[in-house]
Amino acid sequence: MNVTSVDFTMDTLPVRQSSAVSIGRIKPELYKQKSVDSEDGAKEPVETCGKLSFALSYDYEEQALVVRILKALDLSAKDFTGTSDPYVKIYLLPERKKKFQTRVHRKTLNPMFDETFRFPVEYSELCNRKLHFSVYDFDRFMSHDMIGEVVVDNLFELSDLSREAVVWKDILAATTESVDLGEIMYSLCYLPTAGRMTLTVIKCRNLKAMDITGYSDPYVKVSLICDGRRLKKRKTTTKKNTLNPVYNEAIIFDIPPENVEQVSLSIMVMDYDRVGHNEVIGVCRAGPDAEGLGRNHWNEMLAYPRKPITHWHALCEWPGRASSFESQGSCPSPKPPQTP
Repeated sequence: MNVTSVDFTMDTLPVRQSSAVSIGRIKPELYKQKSVDSEDGAKEPVETCGKLSFALSYDYEEQALVVRILKALDLSAKDFTGTSDPYVKIYLLPERKKKFQTRVHRKTLNPMFDETFRFPVEYSELCNRKLHFSVYDFDRFMSHDMIGEVVVDNLFELSDLSREAVVWKDILAATTESVDLGEIMYSLCYLPTAGRMTLTVIKCRNLKAMDITGYSDPYVKVSLICDGRRLKKRKTTTKKNTLNPVYNEAIIFDIPPENVEQVSLSIMVMDYDRVGHNEVIGVCRAGPDAEGLGRNHWNEMLAYPRKPITHWHALCEWPGRASSFESQGSCPSPKPPQTP
C-alpha cells in the first residue's frame, strides 16, 4: 500500500463539517429524559414485613414520654413452621442505654402486646429525639432474628402528645446497615506444648453509640465456655467516649491439648455505665461450635500453632440470658472419640 496516495486535501473538510452538523441535530432533552427514567427504574421499593400499632402521649407531671405498644399485623415468618415468636425492643434515640422490651408472644404473626413504657425526657427535648422500634423473632438457642424496624423521626408530626394518639406504621425490613453493631479485631494464638491460648484484643471500629452523647465507654469481656458453662472470664480496660477503641491487650487461658476441641470463646463488647448496669453492645464467638468466621478462625489457630492469627469479626445482637453462659463449672475430662 502506498500511504502517500491517501488524500489529505481540504476537499474532505466539508464532509467532516456535515457530520458534525448531523450530530448536533440530536435532541439533548431526549437523553436527559432517558437518564431520569433509568434512575427511577433503578430505585427498588422498600420491603415491608408487617405493620406496628402504638400510641404516644406525654405525661407533663412526670416529664415522661409514654409509649404504648398495641399490636403488630402480618409479620414475616421466621420459623420453619410458618410462624414467629415476636417481641419488640424500643429505644428513644440517640440514647440506647434506656431501652424497653415487650413480652415474647409464641407462634403468631399477629401479636397483641398492649404494654406501656415511659421514657423520662423533657418536653423541649422531644424535637431532637427519635423512637426506634425493633421487631425480633425469639430463638431459645441461637441469636434472635430481626424481623424489621420502625423509626419515628419527628414525634410532633404525629401529635402534639397532649393526649394519646394511636399510630400505625409499616415495619421496614432490616438492612445490614440498620443492625450494624460494629466490628472487633482480635488475634488467637495457641501453644500446644504449654497448653496455653492467647487472645489479643486489638481494637474495635464503628461501634454502636450507647450514650446520649453519641459515644460509648466500651470494654471487652471474654469468657471461656465448656459444655455451656462459663469456666473463666477476663476483661480489658475501659476506653472512654469512643466508638473506635484501641486496646492491644492480651488475655491468656490455660487449655490442655486434649480439651481444645471441647471449649469455645464468648467475646462481648460492653458499654460501661457508672450509675446503672453495663449494657451489651454486641457479641461474637470463636470455637469448634461457632458459625462462619468464628469457627474458621479457631481452626486456623490450631492449624498454625505458635502463630498469632488475626481477623476482623462483625458483632451480633446478644441473644439474651436464655442462651448466655452464666453458670459456673469445671470442664469434664476429655470425651473419648466416637468409633465410626
